[in-house]
Amino acid sequence: MAVYKRGYQRYSGPLTGRWTRLLAFPRFAWRRMMDQRLVLIALMLSMLPVVVAMAMIYVGNRQDLWRGLGMGDAAKMLEINASFFLIWMNAQAAFAVILAALAGPGLVAPDLANGGLSLYFSRPQTPRDYAAARLIVLTGLLSLPTWIPAALLLLLQSSMAGWDWVAANWRLAPAILGGLMLWIFFVSLVALASSAWVKWRIIAGALILALFFVTAGAGQVINAVFRERWGLYLNPAVNMSNLWHAFLGLELPRDLEAWPSAVCLAAMTLVFGWALLRKLRAVEVVK
Repeated sequence: MAVYKRGYQRYSGPLTGRWTRLLAFPRFAWRRMMDQRLVLIALMLSMLPVVVAMAMIYVGNRQDLWRGLGMGDAAKMLEINASFFLIWMNAQAAFAVILAALAGPGLVAPDLANGGLSLYFSRPQTPRDYAAARLIVLTGLLSLPTWIPAALLLLLQSSMAGWDWVAANWRLAPAILGGLMLWIFFVSLVALASSAWVKWRIIAGALILALFFVTAGAGQVINAVFRERWGLYLNPAVNMSNLWHAFLGLELPRDLEAWPSAVCLAAMTLVFGWALLRKLRAVEVVK
């Protein structure tokens, strides 16, 4: 029978589960990302603060070592507390932005440039499923230098300092892990939205870095011109740092408040989420 005489019907066979479809792309995407030399180098460099922090935790908890060296007062300077973890979180947050700029553009831009969305959406997959699969990939990568080593550092400190330290600092674990998860979700969303609107990977990566570093400079300029401090709320890194201060129970710097930072970050998240879903269409009609 000739092909043109056959009637084409919708597929009525069994469908795989939604999570199976969502995890199909990450299985191959993680492997491709690890083959990128720059991503692997950045990931290895992001482990240096982790090693340094582990060494400082070990030395800070060896009081007998300090006394043997006649430096008992110096042990107080290396106290493992909320301020110690905040400094480490800020360092890892910068590495998360760099990793997102290197790996994020390759997740969406090639599909848009080559017209691949029509192939994805011809299957039982919605734009939200497509975005969720890419978020799983990028948040999984950014988890390696952020909340996963943070959990290991907390376990190391708890095992060496004992239950007294755990009882006195019980709020550190949810504050650190939750704060880092919020940051990697926001950074991943920014990376995917930038990749969706800019089809060239190099330019998309530069745009991701610019969104974080240019906003910091713009906020400083606004503060200098208007002699105000609300320009700092345009910087997502400052907003997240303010939330981390509030989570950890530390005093906020520069007389800022946490609730405007939360509002600004929520607004930015909605804008970038809308921008991402706005570009995820199988067919785009250009007038």
